[in-house]
Amino acid sequence: MTTEKNQRHIADLLAFLDASPCNFLAIDSVKKRLNAAGFEEKSLDAPIGHLKAGQTFYVTKNDSALFAIRIGQKSPVETGFRIIAAHSDSPCFRIKPHAEMHGEGGIVRLNTEVYGGPILYTWFDRPLSLAGRVIIRGKDALHPVSRLMKIDRPLLSIPHLAIHFNRAVNEGNPLSKQKDMLPILAKISNRLECDNLLISIISSELKVSLEDIIDFDLLLYDTQHACLFGLNDEFISSGRLDDLSMVHAQLQAMLESQAVDATQVIAVFDNEETGSGTKQGAGSPVLANLLFRVLESMGATTDQMGQAINRSFMISADNAHAFHPNYGEKYDPTNHPALGGGPCVKINANCKYMSDAHSAAIFKELCREAGVPCQYFVNHSDVAGGSTLGNILTGQIDIEGVDVGNPLLAMHSVRETGSVTDHEHMIAVMTHFFNL
Repeated sequence: MTTEKNQRHIADLLAFLDASPCNFLAIDSVKKRLNAAGFEEKSLDAPIGHLKAGQTFYVTKNDSALFAIRIGQKSPVETGFRIIAAHSDSPCFRIKPHAEMHGEGGIVRLNTEVYGGPILYTWFDRPLSLAGRVIIRGKDALHPVSRLMKIDRPLLSIPHLAIHFNRAVNEGNPLSKQKDMLPILAKISNRLECDNLLISIISSELKVSLEDIIDFDLLLYDTQHACLFGLNDEFISSGRLDDLSMVHAQLQAMLESQAVDATQVIAVFDNEETGSGTKQGAGSPVLANLLFRVLESMGATTDQMGQAINRSFMISADNAHAFHPNYGEKYDPTNHPALGGGPCVKINANCKYMSDAHSAAIFKELCREAGVPCQYFVNHSDVAGGSTLGNILTGQIDIEGVDVGNPLLAMHSVRETGSVTDHEHMIAVMTHFFNL
């Protein structure tokens, strides 16, 4: 049943998605909500200081990963950590350096590189814009300054080739990432005016001098707003539901839970879509290092640190594939989750997920206690699946956990489809996990 609280959750999810067109802006959105709730921002290059029960704080890494903690009433040595992990990045297009390409008729395109594994053709013929991080000159070479940028108006588009020039386009259309996926930006007759055009746009947007702009991490995003659809507004349509819907759910669980015996942690990693092998990714020791620093600040010995980790549990939250009614043959015959059927436990015999029977049982019991339905996702045995955060994290920290996610249609499309009730259910079970 939809309640006023659930309606607020969904309205806030849509606002969160619109404010978070890329990883950097997603982390900024999380920070703003944590700041409003009284969480203290700490720096990883400064001492954490003595921590006490009920204290809340967060740290960031590379402007694109974030870790928030509420200290429990008892030491993690006794209770372990309760951790929920997700990721901030989504497949898209990154702008290359020296991006301007002046062509026939004065049309200026931007040179792009594909990030992750997007469904390429879904990006055609849409109003696109730019968002990300710009690095400007600081007090010295070792201390440049990061500035976030989001151009709110449609600025670019990747136009399709007309069907008249490719009559077989609907029979299959192989795409070149270098040739076909370049967005058009402007029409400028003078080729010389094309030079530094992008830097000029950045300068104007951020109100900084051209000379102070050193570099950038800029990404394309679809300017169409997130929305609901369906006869009863039961579906969510938006870019980046994978995995920002899980980021929003874990954040709401943290904000709506109370200080209990166990220490609560949310971890938002970056670069999951490219394998997590960065300093801000799940393949790095960033979370393990932070947890050990927390334990050290509370006076734990090395032996006690090991006890704390072994008493901990992690929910790794990354979306799953909902059953697509047009392509039933692609799914496992007995384990194909439905939109609106509740969170999914993700299982893989070759350990692409961290779930096993013990950790899956824990999550299923959490769902039962929270009054939330639960499903399984298992790949069709002839269709290879991907991996996610959980099994990668276990290479850095030997913690028990389960890989879960809400089912989506069109994962990695420029617009994915999810379920309103699934999002409500995921927040409920995550909040129950933190409140135990």
